[in-house]
Amino acid sequence: MLVDKDRFSWFEVPEDIKKLLILAADNWENNSEAEKYINQALAKTGKNTDVLIAAYRYFYYKYNYPMALQIANKVIDTIKELENFTNDWEELKPILIARKEEAIIRLFLNAYAASGLVLAKLGELEQAKKICIQVKEIDKNNEFGAGVLFDILTRPPEEDD
Repeated sequence: MLVDKDRFSWFEVPEDIKKLLILAADNWENNSEAEKYINQALAKTGKNTDVLIAAYRYFYYKYNYPMALQIANKVIDTIKELENFTNDWEELKPILIARKEEAIIRLFLNAYAASGLVLAKLGELEQAKKICIQVKEIDKNNEFGAGVLFDILTRPPEEDD
């Protein structure tokens, strides 16, 4: 996979981190090499959400769901810390509803919905359903996909004719 380096000009990370992410993309077919570059980028940036999102996508599309979940949770925790969010969903819900058009809140909801998807892939169906229900409470337009995932998780098995 060849990557045009100018396509990442919007990425708000230092040049050395961009280079690591580009190396990971260039080495997509070589899992150990690509993962080495992703992990180096993560180690150097800590809580940079652009890098976390890139890492989440990498691990998700490489079917490394435990790592994808870890990264999604790190995005969630980073935003919780930054915004001083509570862990109590009932206290958090009105804040998310009031601010749901803000980029940071949208990122939080995307990461939370993504964690539900990954939990479903890992067989943690009850936890995935719980997250879907919570995201659906905020997202009446199903912008984050939690409604679709919930429908899939709760659909009765099809009967064989």
